[in-house]
Amino acid sequence: MSAEKPPPDILAALRRMRLLGESDAPGKRLTGGVSSDIWRIDLPGGPICVKRALAKLRVAADWQAPVERNRYEAAWMHRANAAIPGSAPALLGQDEASGALAMQFLPPSDHPLWKAQLRDGNADPLFAAHVASSLVRIHAATAADPTTAAEFPTDRIFFDIRLEPYLIATARTHPALAPALQALVAQTQAHKRALVHGDVSPKNILAGPNGPVFLDAECAWWGDPAFDLAFCLNHLLLKCLWTPAATAGFLACFDALSAAYVYGIAWEPPQHLEARAARLLPGLFLARVDGKSPVEYITQESDKDHVRRTATALLRDPPHRLADIRQAWSKELTA
Repeated sequence: MSAEKPPPDILAALRRMRLLGESDAPGKRLTGGVSSDIWRIDLPGGPICVKRALAKLRVAADWQAPVERNRYEAAWMHRANAAIPGSAPALLGQDEASGALAMQFLPPSDHPLWKAQLRDGNADPLFAAHVASSLVRIHAATAADPTTAAEFPTDRIFFDIRLEPYLIATARTHPALAPALQALVAQTQAHKRALVHGDVSPKNILAGPNGPVFLDAECAWWGDPAFDLAFCLNHLLLKCLWTPAATAGFLACFDALSAAYVYGIAWEPPQHLEARAARLLPGLFLARVDGKSPVEYITQESDKDHVRRTATALLRDPPHRLADIRQAWSKELTA
């Protein structure tokens, strides 16, 4: 790995966290999402990962987000690791002045990214089920402890970086569907049950030797856990357009993740949460081609039209079961 000089403000943040002395440390900028700068920093005691929130996200649309969201990401990591040790990287330090977090560096040699595995056609239903069982355990642990809610006064942040750029922005693109999409915003805001990660995507899940490790909980929110379930399942549907040869495997992962999650719901009737997730998922599906954060791998209009046709039909006639969405998408792909 060729070394780079990290930005001075990253090094200054590490000093404020008492993780670095007066000397500098080499590093390497890591690839990541649109919302943060992420660096590997090689300290004398070994490498760590430093993540700094951006005020303006790296997308074509004007998408602003408060940098204090990293405060709540750190709190989510604590809660997740209390529920399942190792389900998030260990937090080493936090610098609220810069919006930076220092955390355990997990080498890709034994913590491959789930998104990379899916891209290569490695669709393992057992791992998808493990993702679901870990996620539902975190939801259950926090649902059982309503004091968690006070740690996450993040309604505005969640609206700004999830509900508005996904559902409201998509409603502006599709005025005829605006009432349905706005109803999904209201539904999501009205069912506060547990601690929500907010970005449960294969790009934020490592396939660790002891199970999935969840990253990037910048959207952490006390809210509707159906959002996390729908958000993750959405990516398994979209991957069918990225690696078509693995479509059967992706749909098997969709089935396994759905079943394992629903099986673990303990804080409300499982069919109620499944119905909310099933109604929400088509809105998120459409948002990933026509919202503020389209997936980078769906570029052909013909593929986007597959998504639009399926999502539009499901938004107009909302499903109550996740299997209905899987069936509709499978039918669209084979038509």
